[in-house]
Amino acid sequence: MDIIHRPRRLRRTEGLRRMVRETQLAPADFIYPLFAAPGKGVRQEVAAMPGVFRLSPELLVKEAAAALKLGVPAVLLFGLPKAKDDTGSEAASPRGTVQQAVRLLKKELPELVVITDVCLCAYTSHGHCGVLEKGQVDNDATLELLAQVAVSHAEAGADLVAPSDMMDGRVGAIRDALDERGFENLAILSYAVKYASAFYGPFREAAASAPSFGDRRGYQMDPANVREAMREAALDVEEGADILMVKPALPYLDVIAQLASEFDLPIAAYQVSGEFAMIKAAHANGWIDGGAVMLESLTAIKRAGADLILTYFAKDAAALLKS
Repeated sequence: MDIIHRPRRLRRTEGLRRMVRETQLAPADFIYPLFAAPGKGVRQEVAAMPGVFRLSPELLVKEAAAALKLGVPAVLLFGLPKAKDDTGSEAASPRGTVQQAVRLLKKELPELVVITDVCLCAYTSHGHCGVLEKGQVDNDATLELLAQVAVSHAEAGADLVAPSDMMDGRVGAIRDALDERGFENLAILSYAVKYASAFYGPFREAAASAPSFGDRRGYQMDPANVREAMREAALDVEEGADILMVKPALPYLDVIAQLASEFDLPIAAYQVSGEFAMIKAAHANGWIDGGAVMLESLTAIKRAGADLILTYFAKDAAALLKS
């Protein structure tokens, strides 16, 4: 039998493989999530996320600077409050940890793109993403609070705000509030498609944001649904979102691909804490090559159609790609 086609010809050497590689991963693709903690000199490692720390603002700036030096252009900030209450009031305080970190980052690293997570779960005493009414999250009452949080981040100097709460109408409410306060040029990166996922466990340890009762399935999406994801994304586009995000990433590559084919906005995907922790744990046990799996998983996310990847591996992956 004569073999007519020999695809292996272009796999023979690393130079050939690199030359015909269809998906190119680069540090510029990454957004680095960071946890801002109140106080000074705070550096607390998250047990379930080796190498990830809760950092006070001045140490967070150093971590962001190290990532920026490696070519990572952006960070996403989550905040830990000094105190929690039923309405998560500290989330919108100009003296809040995120607001302090934003001001310091923009002062010390003006070229860094600073994105802020807009949600209440880490700030409420009950751990839910909105205010409660008779034991249920009150969607419309929460919108006003989220808008206040977004405005406080904008006033601190954030480049983008990223609502992650999954309340109906929150993108429109935030867009209106920003525009009314003169921030019409500040973009919204919407957690448009956020599933009620079991992969969030380590993050909830990091942000101390686990709900004290019940779960978030009443407002986050059912993992079984994909048509609903298209509807959620379309609603956010209609309300003024500038970037659409899928969260988690690797278990939802099909959803990322569909969003990328349906919408002409940039698509972001969040490689979440559980994805990160599994790779770290398997590597620590000698079961996988952690660096190789890290890059393979990130490449898969980009191959599926993500323009931007939020990942706790941002600094490590960038260093490996530049080596």
